[in-house]
Amino acid sequence: MAQARPVDIQAVLDQHRFCVYQWLVFGLCFFVVSLDGFDTAAIGYIAPSLITEWGLTRPALAPVLSAALFGLALGALSAGPLADRFGRKAILVGSTLIIGLSSLSSAMAETLNGLFIWRLITGIGLGAAMPNAVTLMSEYCPRRQRALLTNAMFCGFPLGAALGGFLAAWIIPLWGWRSVLVLGGIAPLVLTVFLVLLLPESLRYMVAKQQPPERIRKVLRRISPRAADATSFAMAEPAAGHGKGGIGTVLSGSYLVGSLMLWIAYFMGLVIFYALINWMPVLFRDTGLAPSTAALISALFPLGGIGAILFGWLMDRFDPNWVIAIGFVLTAVAIYAIGQVTGTLPLLMLTVFLAGALMNTAQSSLPALAAGFYPTEGRATGVAWMLGLGRFGGIAGSFLVAELARRQLTFSEIFTIVAIPGLIAAAALVVKTFAHPHVKTVTAASRSEVLEH
Repeated sequence: MAQARPVDIQAVLDQHRFCVYQWLVFGLCFFVVSLDGFDTAAIGYIAPSLITEWGLTRPALAPVLSAALFGLALGALSAGPLADRFGRKAILVGSTLIIGLSSLSSAMAETLNGLFIWRLITGIGLGAAMPNAVTLMSEYCPRRQRALLTNAMFCGFPLGAALGGFLAAWIIPLWGWRSVLVLGGIAPLVLTVFLVLLLPESLRYMVAKQQPPERIRKVLRRISPRAADATSFAMAEPAAGHGKGGIGTVLSGSYLVGSLMLWIAYFMGLVIFYALINWMPVLFRDTGLAPSTAALISALFPLGGIGAILFGWLMDRFDPNWVIAIGFVLTAVAIYAIGQVTGTLPLLMLTVFLAGALMNTAQSSLPALAAGFYPTEGRATGVAWMLGLGRFGGIAGSFLVAELARRQLTFSEIFTIVAIPGLIAAAALVVKTFAHPHVKTVTAASRSEVLEH
């Protein structure tokens, strides 16, 4: 017998425990995000070997090290609209394949220009993969756990970075710098096979695009037996932006202010991250610390990303804009404090760790916030554009500290200025809160405006 009413996709997800099939989606997306972390850490480890083997100066290597950052921005900005049009899975599979092939090609590069081109292409693949992994994961989550699970998945980045650093330090002395890029190519190619065979398309995307009911039912019944006989499906969703496509939704009057504030917040977060991750060892060494000690203390900064799980839990229970805004305010305070405690080594180490934990936690929570902000038809574009435009913040952060050092600012003055973007990010999220008051549950009005198929 045909269903009297369409099955609400999100209601099914909300009414069932997170099942094995959804954990499969989580695991595959987790490994996709970890590829970005692996690449971010590993490329820094091959730089000394490149300088020695090819007889390069440090300035000559700078374009290669920054190529992936530009690629990440290009990949994110282009892949979001494509995913909203052609599907999350197709773009995710294609981008992971690009990562693998371009990384292997990078390992065979014989010139600096060749390495630059392949690193740029690798970055494009990474930039396209990460936002689609975030989007797809968020669309398989129960509403009550969406931020927690999405943030937990995003923890693949710091873990991938840690793994990349450890593996690079181990295999470069054995097989040379090219072995890091070979490993960074083989892993995505293997993952591509699993994505093709095991990763489902987003249920919400399939309903929004009015794909055949049997295709939707085939996936949904893996989560709920209730869907075995369903003949039509729906999803409760605000109508704002409906029919405009990805870019039209993100830039529509209903979402424009929130989009701008998300871009500003993510941009400012990466200004802080790359300013400190690239320059802290140098700044600490200039205060009189031994190079090995400076490097050890600096390594404490990126370790706190797993704190995003706590923020995800808080975001599912309170207004997520305020949760992350408070995180950025505390980040600014902690970074300012770094500039005041250099005389006491244990206190400096503790402050750097806390600053990193707060900064990475707040920054890692923004993709989940963006995923929950946009409707299905604009979600991939919204998340991807935030990540893509934010990458330019990383470039700006690297140049910021270089300019401050050129102007001969003191150690404490540099950290005071680097703390300011944290306050700007917090202010942007407060503006977003008032421009788009957060609603924890779907309103009665939005429930009546469902997409039926």
